[in-house]
Amino acid sequence: MHLNPMEQFEIKPIVPLHLFGYDVSFTNQSLLMVIVVLGASLFLTLAMSKRALVPSRAQSMAEISYEFVANMIGTATGEDGLRFFPFVFTLFMFVLFSNVLGLLPGAFTVTSQIAVTFALAAFVILLVIVTGFLKHGIGFLKLFVPHAPIYLLILLVPIEVISFLTRPISLSVRLFANMLAGHTMLKVFASFVIMLGGAGGILSALSIAPFALIVAITALEMLVAFLQAYVFAILTCIYLGEALYLHDNH
Repeated sequence: MHLNPMEQFEIKPIVPLHLFGYDVSFTNQSLLMVIVVLGASLFLTLAMSKRALVPSRAQSMAEISYEFVANMIGTATGEDGLRFFPFVFTLFMFVLFSNVLGLLPGAFTVTSQIAVTFALAAFVILLVIVTGFLKHGIGFLKLFVPHAPIYLLILLVPIEVISFLTRPISLSVRLFANMLAGHTMLKVFASFVIMLGGAGGILSALSIAPFALIVAITALEMLVAFLQAYVFAILTCIYLGEALYLHDNH
């Protein structure tokens, strides 16, 4: 039996559609993004619908998520950054739900696609640039001029510019690579367990150890799913904080 661990990342059209020579088909990736948005929206709506004095588990999870993101923004950007709470909270929940739902058997991991993660990262950097110029005008360019002796600025300014321009790449590749590697490893071990189980005899008994390892790796991937959503959100807050305050302390 041939099991390809990379097959789970293949984008397949569900509703083929071409417009003006471009493929705009509704794919399995599109379907999972719709499910992620609807799932997160439905969870938050139902969790906060009753607003009981003694919160249910769902309400507690929703409130913890809200406070977690609000504290993260406040710590990284100060009070001025709280205006970006809807954006950062939406980004955090989208990445988190995408990562977690991608662990379900047969599901498609949206964040394992570099096109999706790069689009998110590019939007973040675009927001940072717009925020910086709206708040500081042309003074936003001071972000690329660190506090250093003048003779070092010839070297440091280009480095700062290149570092800023590569942020969408590093931000997107970090999330994409972690999701791709983790899910590939899970599929490889799962294939190994299936082959041992199908062999029968002593090999079938030996499949218990890899199965236990799969359970452990799945638990680790759940942790990674949360951590990657957190890292993506906290870096977004840090970049926004730089746009708001440049090199000043807040």
